Amino acid sequence: MDDKYQTYLNRLARMTLPEACKTQIQHIQESSKFQPNSEGVRQAEPFPGYTVITPPWEEETDNSTFYARLQGYQQELLQLKRVNSDWIVLVPPASFHLTLADLIWDSAYHDACEKNPQFEEQLRSCVAQIFEQYQQSMQRQTHPIRWLLQGLVVMPRAVGVCLVPQDEACYEQIVNLRRAIYQNSNLMALGIEQHYHFTAHVTLGYFGEISPSLDRDRLATMFSELNQQWTENSPEFTIHRAELRKFDDMTRYYRQPDWPSLDFSA
Repeated sequence: MDDKYQTYLNRLARMTLPEACKTQIQHIQESSKFQPNSEGVRQAEPFPGYTVITPPWEEETDNSTFYARLQGYQQELLQLKRVNSDWIVLVPPASFHLTLADLIWDSAYHDACEKNPQFEEQLRSCVAQIFEQYQQSMQRQTHPIRWLLQGLVVMPRAVGVCLVPQDEACYEQIVNLRRAIYQNSNLMALGIEQHYHFTAHVTLGYFGEISPSLDRDRLATMFSELNQQWTENSPEFTIHRAELRKFDDMTRYYRQPDWPSLDFSA
């Protein structure tokens, strides 16, 4: 289901063009993942599930320069004064990560746990086996898995930055892992399936209240200007580890010490 290498590069190049940004902004919507509390402050709504990601920034030191730059990008988004104040909810920088393979979330997660009391234990065991088998079959890494910032990407309910691999070998390492996960019969039996083509990205924030008077054309212009600034001299992102993580909402991704992980440099 995932793209071939060149197809991926072409698709992400198109996604970050000013024309694509302008088109996407015409269709942005409020995210249900953050809702106002009694005081009108938007807070994360329950949205539990499991995912395979790189270690979040709070536990990651190798990509600190990259994540620090993204934190600066968040502050630049807040400076877009001509947009209504509640237009975006930024995610905690400590939670910055790259999703390698979404597994299960929200209602599907609740249903799986209700139907199978051993679901979570079986999921962790299955992912551990996948990681172990992949580690054994993985070709010895001769260089790190490096990805580069392609630019700002506007999604229907969120905004972030997307990444492209340094070369085809870096891309294949991740796509092969995704294939090992999504094509595993035991995992499929637990109800895990692939829903999306891989688009490497780090989410910066989710859309809040979208005012009817929002000047979408002006917002598109400001996004394009930011995009041009952000892609200049951007630090690279290196993928060292893949980890099974659980989340209760979109602000924190956690794991126990004995949960499965995959070291790409091993």
